Formats: sequence, C-alpha cells, structure tokens
Amino acid sequence: MRRAQPCHAPLPLAFHRNVSDCYAGAGPVGTVSSAAGGGFDELAQGSAQATAPGGRRKDSGLGIAYMACCFLVFSTIDTMSKYLVQELPVLQVAWTRQLGLLLGVMPLLLLRGRTLLQTTRPLLQCVRGLLTIGSSVLFIFAIRFVPLADALAVSFIAPLVVTILGATLLGETVGIRRWTAVAVGFVGAIIVVRPGMGVVHPAALLVLVAASMFAGRQVITRLLGDRDGNMTTMAYTAIAGVVALSLPLPFVWQTPSSALAIGLLAAIAALGAVGEYLAIKALEVAEAVVVAPTQYTLLIWGTVYGYAVFGDLPDGWTVAGAAIIVASTAYTFYRERRLAAADGRGARGRGH
Repeated sequence: MRRAQPCHAPLPLAFHRNVSDCYAGAGPVGTVSSAAGGGFDELAQGSAQATAPGGRRKDSGLGIAYMACCFLVFSTIDTMSKYLVQELPVLQVAWTRQLGLLLGVMPLLLLRGRTLLQTTRPLLQCVRGLLTIGSSVLFIFAIRFVPLADALAVSFIAPLVVTILGATLLGETVGIRRWTAVAVGFVGAIIVVRPGMGVVHPAALLVLVAASMFAGRQVITRLLGDRDGNMTTMAYTAIAGVVALSLPLPFVWQTPSSALAIGLLAAIAALGAVGEYLAIKALEVAEAVVVAPTQYTLLIWGTVYGYAVFGDLPDGWTVAGAAIIVASTAYTFYRERRLAAADGRGARGRGH
C-alpha cells in the first residue's frame, strides 16, 4: 500500500479538472460541468514544471484573476447550455462545447504537428476522452431539469470519489480522517439531492454519476502523467471528444430555429477556447495551489446565473449540503497537503 499523493486540485474543471490530475498537488480541483471539456487539469498538472527559481511565481494576484475569470467563463457556458437544451439535443450542445476545446488545441497541433499526438498508451487516452464526454453529457442533461447551483454543489463530490478510487484501484493509503471526510461529503450530497422526497428532480442523481465518471478520468490522468505530456493528453481529449460526439450527431441534429440559439452555440464554442486560454495564463503566472480555491466561485456564479436567467434560488437545505461538501473537499485537500509536506521532509532527511 502506498500513501495517497495529493491529487485533488478542484474545476472544472468542473467539470473543470478537478486529480489525479492534480493542480500539481494543489488540492481538490475537480467539479463536473458542461465546460469540463478537458484541458484544465492537464495544464494544472504540468504547471509545477514552469515554476520560477525559488519555487515562486511572478504574480499570484494576476493568476487568481485569470483563474476567477476562467471559472466565470465556464459558468457562463453552463448557463448557455442549460438554456439551449430546452430547445436543442444535449449531444448537439455538448459537441459544440467540445469543439471549443478543439479550437483551443488547434494552434498547438499546427505548431507541433504529429509529435503532439505521440503517446505510449493510445487506448487509455481514448478511454479518458470518452469519460470526459460522458460526464459532460450527463451534466448537461441534468441541468436541463436541475438548477445550476444544485448541480454544481453535487458535482463537488468528484474529488471525494477520486479518494475512493485511489484507495481501491491504485492501492493508496487513506486514513480514517479522510474516509470520514468522504462519508461526510456524501451526506452533504444526499442533503442537496434529497432522493425520494420529490424536492429535487431525479436528474440530480445523474450529476453523481457524472462526478464519478469525471473522477475516473482524473485517475487515468494520473496513470498517464508519467508517460505522456500534458498537452498530448489535452489534444487526445479534444479530438476523441469531437469524434465520439460527431458519430451520433447526424441522427439528433436540429437546426437552431432562432438567431439567439445560433449565437449561443457560437458563443459556447468560442468561450470554450477562451476558458482554456485563461487557465493556461493563470498557471503560467501563479502556483496552482494559490489559484485552486477560485473553483468555489462556480457556486456563486451558478447561483447568480440561476436566479438572473431561470429564476432559481437554492433553498436552505441546498446551501447547507453545499457547505458540507465544500468543507469535506477542503479538508481532504488540507490533509493531503500535510501528508505530502511530511513525505517531502522525510525524503530530504533521507537524502542528507
């Protein structure tokens, strides 16, 4: 059994990257969202390699600003997606989002050519891409019926699922404190969803499935991290996603009936590329551990957009459940950072 390595960088990445796609060990970043198309976690994982001498970045404040804007963009994409799936098929909206990620990767493909796609584990890369797409599609389907804030709150269990997978599949040692945090986090998710009470739409349960798929993707990212470059993983995710969603697209495609719908689809693709760019910039100028907490702004934006666009406000139970989930993931992150620091000191001592 080996000790769990810090692997929960929250987002994103979210849907959002959330871990073993680590924000280079920054902490639990990993929420599911329609914008969690792919590259955020790979970029975060590789950010440690670009650290300036002395382990410091140039501008933490600027990095936080970039990442906060990144999550605002991803929340905007979620809102547009929720609006569009009232009229258009979920697969069509998900394909458009994935197209945005591919647009963000295209400059890298043009610059590096085939070398960007060289991998020692192509099958694992494709499985990761399919898990990414599956989690995104399920999340988009769920928010057709579930308020944004509720869905985002439940999606924050992804880092907790990674802890479970790390222990069961990778043989990592997880102590009683983190197991307790995982259990408490799932209690928070139950409080938000309240299954069987008819308060929250049953589609909220799909967010739990999406979060689990997202966690699986993060574990695969850890397995790939020692073999393939981060940009290679991001490129495979973008390409696999577009290809996989393009296959059924002709059978479900509906031509948008309004200029607004066309504009929103175009905006989702464009903003997807913008979001990836902002994540890159944030991790160029700031440590991942510094910018990781900005993931929790997803809950703020989800609430604001949910009320402004759809008239949804989370009730007291949802707020309480979300607070429990956030506290559980934050504690898990805290414990992993402490264990990683202790391991680091032990390694230095043995080196001397």
